[in-house]
Amino acid sequence: MNSTKQFLERLGLQYPIIQAPMAGVSTPELAAAVSNAGGLGSIGLGASSVGQSRQMIEKTRGLTDQPFNVNVFCHAPAERDAEREAAWLAHLAPLFAEVGLPAPEQLEEIYKSFVADEDTYRLLLETRPAVVSFHFGLPSAEHIAALRQAGIYMMATATNLPEARLIQNAGIDAIVAQGFEAGGHRGMFNPEEVDEQLSTSVLVRLLLERVQLPIIAAGGIMDGQGIKAALDLGAVAAQLGTAFILCPESSANAGYRANLKSERAASTRITTAISGRPARGIVNRLITHGAIEGSALPAAYPVAYDAAKQLHAAASKLDNHEFAAHWAGQAAPLARELPAAELMRTLVEEWQRA
Repeated sequence: MNSTKQFLERLGLQYPIIQAPMAGVSTPELAAAVSNAGGLGSIGLGASSVGQSRQMIEKTRGLTDQPFNVNVFCHAPAERDAEREAAWLAHLAPLFAEVGLPAPEQLEEIYKSFVADEDTYRLLLETRPAVVSFHFGLPSAEHIAALRQAGIYMMATATNLPEARLIQNAGIDAIVAQGFEAGGHRGMFNPEEVDEQLSTSVLVRLLLERVQLPIIAAGGIMDGQGIKAALDLGAVAAQLGTAFILCPESSANAGYRANLKSERAASTRITTAISGRPARGIVNRLITHGAIEGSALPAAYPVAYDAAKQLHAAASKLDNHEFAAHWAGQAAPLARELPAAELMRTLVEEWQRA
C-alpha cells in the first residue's frame, strides 16, 4: 500500500518528488518544469478566481503533457465578527500610519473556500487534472465521489492523526503529512484546536502505523538527503515547497527572494498575524507586531489577509517589504537559486547518491 513504486506507477511519475502548490508563488511554468523533469508539479488555486484558475490549468497543460497537481483550499467560510475585525484594524493602525495610509474601515473575505465554490468544482470536473489536493480540510462527500468518478487522484493534508483518519474515511487516495517544520499555512482542519506541532518524521511514522493510505512527507525537506530520509521513514514521496521558491519560474518577487537568500531566512515563525490562520514565514515587522503581548486577535481567515495585503501593497511602493507574507520552512537557509529543471536534476542525483 505504501510502496513508492506503486505510487509512481499510479500517477505516471519518474521520481518521488512533489513540488508543493504554494498558492501565490507557484506558476504554470514552475509546475510544468517539475512535471517535465519527472516529478509532480503543482499549482495552487486557493487565491484565484475561477477565471484565473482556468487560465492556470490550461497554461500548465499547454506546457506539459505530464501529470500535475491542482490544489484547493477547503477552509470553513469565515465567521464575520465586526468587533474583532475593528480591534484588529486598530492594532494595525500604527503600521498603516508608517506607510502613509489610514487603516481601512472594513475588510473583505477575499478568498472563496472550495467547499462553497461550485464554479471551481465544475471546472475541475471539466478539466480533469491528474491530481487534485485539498488543504485546510475536505470537500463534501458528493464532491469527492464525483472527482473520483472523473478519474482524479486525490490527496489531502493532515497535521495530526485525527485529520488523517478523516481523510482516510472520506475515501481520499493519499495523505500529505505536513510537519511543523513546513513553510506556509498549516493544513489544520480546525485552527482553533491546539496544534500538536508534530515534526515531519514523527507524523509520517505515526500515520504509517495508524492509517492505510500512502503517506507523502512534507516539511523541512530541501535536498536529496532529505528525500531519502523521508522515503526511509516509509513515505511514498517527498513534497518540497521552500526549495522551489528561488527558481526563476516561481512568482516570488525581488523582496521575497532577497529575504530567502539572506541571513533572515534562518528565522521563521508560525503566526496568525498575516492571514488569520497559522502559517510559517520569515520573521518581519508584521509578525512581531502581531505577537505583542495583549494585542488583539487577528480577524478570521481570510479576512485578516485582506488587511495584510493592503498594508504590504502600500509598503512595497516605498520599497518596504516588512509587512509581506514571505512564507518559508525551517530549512529555508538551504534554498538554492536554480532553474526548476536543474534543481530537479540536482535533487535526483543527491537522492540517488544518498
